[in-house]
Amino acid sequence: MIRRHVHVRGFVQGVYYRDTCRRLARETGVNGWVRNLHNGDVEAVFEGEPGDVQRLVDWAAEGPGAAEVTECAVADETPEGERDFRVLDDAPAA
Repeated sequence: MIRRHVHVRGFVQGVYYRDTCRRLARETGVNGWVRNLHNGDVEAVFEGEPGDVQRLVDWAAEGPGAAEVTECAVADETPEGERDFRVLDDAPAA
């Protein structure tokens, strides 16, 4: 089991990024979450089997067809035992 924290920049809000991410995560058995950030970026956590998590990380760097990803930063984290994949409320402004 591994966990990756992903921060995606570009034109990634309003293009079904979060909904597509949730669908793909559930199809592959990856747990975690995704949310919009106040600055227009998207943040996500993927937790599961290494190959499945990598598939989501690779997808995050591309996004759905209407997205224009300009940067995708990925950080390793310690698994926390996520049990589902969900869309969180937007992150509050700092």
